[in-house]
Amino acid sequence: MTIAAMTGEPGKPIPGTHLFDGDAAQKGYALNALCFSFNSAENREAFRLDEAKYCAQFKLTPEQLKAVADRDILGMIAAGGNIYFLAKLAGIFGLNVQDVGAMQTGLSVEAFKQRLYDQA
Repeated sequence: MTIAAMTGEPGKPIPGTHLFDGDAAQKGYALNALCFSFNSAENREAFRLDEAKYCAQFKLTPEQLKAVADRDILGMIAAGGNIYFLAKLAGIFGLNVQDVGAMQTGLSVEAFKQRLYDQA
């Protein structure tokens, strides 16, 4: 189903979500590049050892830096983060996809998992 079909308005995001389009991709480029770098175990360790120094290499915006420092996955999405890239960073924080899904829906992790089972 398209966003237009769900909202009735072409190009309008679903309430409570952030549409990842070309504008969001440009806005989040540095943050997504940072997250992509975590495909390397060496880079994940460098981030853990000196987060500020590691982030400085990517020239994140103040909004992105704050979201990373605050471990605010939803803030990172709002700052242009793509969930597929953010999953690498979330893993460093000890979060998994269900944790992030729960954050996005405002449910507890258990309630989110139950919702997935119920929809299957």
